[in-house]
Amino acid sequence: MRANVDAITLFVADPQRSKAFYARVFEAAVVHEDADAVALRFEHLLLNLLREPAAHELVEPAPVAPPDSGARAMLTVGVEDVDAACKALAERGVALLNGPQDRPWGVRTAAFQDPDGHAWELAR
Repeated sequence: MRANVDAITLFVADPQRSKAFYARVFEAAVVHEDADAVALRFEHLLLNLLREPAAHELVEPAPVAPPDSGARAMLTVGVEDVDAACKALAERGVALLNGPQDRPWGVRTAAFQDPDGHAWELAR
């Protein structure tokens, strides 16, 4: 099977808070919004921010993990200059979890979290 990731759905406590964060950090445009969800367009990806209570029907019978369960995934954004991207994040009020740092596998990275604890990585 050949696959292309067209959309990622993140389960969030407050879609409006998350919308503000992603609009500020990535300057992503809102393409859909309702009481339970906000969808933002990245260049080749749709990011859905779905209110946690509405997420259950998408994954049942699996449970929706609570926000304090720890990082379970890393979403990576490729950038030209990790240090410059980190400076831009700082200017937008985003604290880093780690980095910028050179990884043993030859990639420079830095990581941060959204308001619901989803981990993001900048990589070059």
